[in-house]
Amino acid sequence: MKRLIFSLLGGLGLAIVGLTWAGSEQGMSNMDTMQDKNMNHMEDKADSAMYEKAIFAGGCFWCMEGPFEKLPGVISVTSGYTGGSKVNPTYEEVSSGSTGHAESVEILFDPSKISYSKLLEVFWMQIDPTDDDGQFVDRGGQYRSAIFYLNDEQKRLAEESKAKLAQSGRFDQPILTQIKPASTFYPAEEYHQDYYKKNPIRYHWYRGGSGRDRFLDRVWGEDREK
Repeated sequence: MKRLIFSLLGGLGLAIVGLTWAGSEQGMSNMDTMQDKNMNHMEDKADSAMYEKAIFAGGCFWCMEGPFEKLPGVISVTSGYTGGSKVNPTYEEVSSGSTGHAESVEILFDPSKISYSKLLEVFWMQIDPTDDDGQFVDRGGQYRSAIFYLNDEQKRLAEESKAKLAQSGRFDQPILTQIKPASTFYPAEEYHQDYYKKNPIRYHWYRGGSGRDRFLDRVWGEDREK
């Protein structure tokens, strides 16, 4: 569906996008090496009792990184795939809907500076929790919304926050976001990481056409956590 959005933007827009995309691919080999080092460093941090992880799916993972990366206490946000059975899936495989995986983000955070409950609050303000067949313009289970809990406490807090949202009257339809035990999280390809920073023109065109912000502004108004 992202490809459809891009095709509707017009030839001139795509020409500019092409230049931006080409620039983002320069030095990809070096960036892959940097990713390996960064992921090893992230794993070392995750092993420390100081930090915890949270895993959320909210449709296109490009749109889910920024709202969490800006939060004090968040160490890193990684785009990836989880919830399915395919080992080491590629973007093409996941986007086809054949793997059972959902586009997701893995958040490494310092619980002494930000709580899991706060992350849940921000999560709900990024999605349409009443849609169980994708998010906004992206359709299919690979774009479903979900909370993948890593322990019993995260499960309890997720279920409580879901119930609270349902009782709030914010939505007039059932809250259908899944709450599932976490399974293996596979980081996405390097060009997806911080996509909104590396390709701002293409990202903003996609996001603007997706309908996400119009929906969130209508539902949350001034309360929205952007």
